[in-house]
Amino acid sequence: MADTVEKDLKDWLADKKRVVVVGVGNPIRQDDNVGLKVLAGLQGKLPSNVGLFECEMVPEGYLLDIEEFKPSHVLLIDAAVLGRKPGDADLVKVTEVAVFSAVSSHRLPLRLFCEYIEKSTGAKIRLLLIEPKTMEFGEELSPELQVAAENLTQTLLKLLG
Repeated sequence: MADTVEKDLKDWLADKKRVVVVGVGNPIRQDDNVGLKVLAGLQGKLPSNVGLFECEMVPEGYLLDIEEFKPSHVLLIDAAVLGRKPGDADLVKVTEVAVFSAVSSHRLPLRLFCEYIEKSTGAKIRLLLIEPKTMEFGEELSPELQVAAENLTQTLLKLLG
C-alpha cells in the first residue's frame, strides 16, 4: 500500500515547481489530527519552493496565502473514512472526493476549497487521505496512524527535499 502511494506521489510531483502542502484536521480528535502531524514532521526540513500550511479545520482561511505562493501543485493531507485498514492512505483526485465518504470536520467542504484553488492558481491538486482508527477526543494518534504519519512524512521529505 505505501509503495503505491509513494509511486503515485512521485508521478504526480514529477513536474513540480512550487508545492503547497496543507495539513487539515482537528487537533483534539485523535486520528483526525494525522494531516497536522505529517505537516509538523516536515517543518523546517524542506526547500523554499515548498510552502507548508497548517490549516486545521479552516483551510479556507488560507486561500489568499496559498494563492500568493503561486503553487504548481497543492497537496492536502487529511483523515478520511475510506473503508480501509487504519493507516492506509490514498492519493485522490478532487473529482473522486464524492466517491469517498470523507470525514468532514471542516466548515467548507474540501472539494469546494480544492476547486477554488484549482481555478485561482491553475495548480494540480491532490488529497492524501488516511484511514483513521478513532476520532475520539484526544491529542495522540492511534498507533496505526502514528506509523502512517511517520512513513508519509519520510516519503514527502524524500520527494520534496
